[in-house]
Amino acid sequence: MAIQRTLSIIKPDATRRNLTGAINALIEEAGLRIVAQRRAQLSQKEAETFYAVHKERPFFQSLVGFMTSGPVVLQVLEGEDAIAKYREVMGATDPSKAAEGTIRKQFAESIEANSAHGSDSEENAAVEIAYFFRGSEIVG
Repeated sequence: MAIQRTLSIIKPDATRRNLTGAINALIEEAGLRIVAQRRAQLSQKEAETFYAVHKERPFFQSLVGFMTSGPVVLQVLEGEDAIAKYREVMGATDPSKAAEGTIRKQFAESIEANSAHGSDSEENAAVEIAYFFRGSEIVG
């Protein structure tokens, strides 16, 4: 398996409840390394641009509002098959369908406030990482 990088966002519902450390522990227990991390408050424009793929969907404005409602923790994760591995650690988007022990099963409040975002493909991971981080900020 190849070493990959993926973007992780610890969402406002989780940062509000001081769950960053607990989520980081699950990430590291899965064998992923956090090679970049910073706390940020997304602007309306940043959130709209980042989630532009969902612009025509009925939940778009609600998603943008939620993602700008409080600080997030932006991360780059690295490891073997990191994209699939992190998606497994996060669990299903709907926390009621997520497997036991996953971030979303343990911490999510709802489908929208599901505590974590992760890239869904190598192509999207590259775009998403570059959106939030300069190469010099990623230290593997």
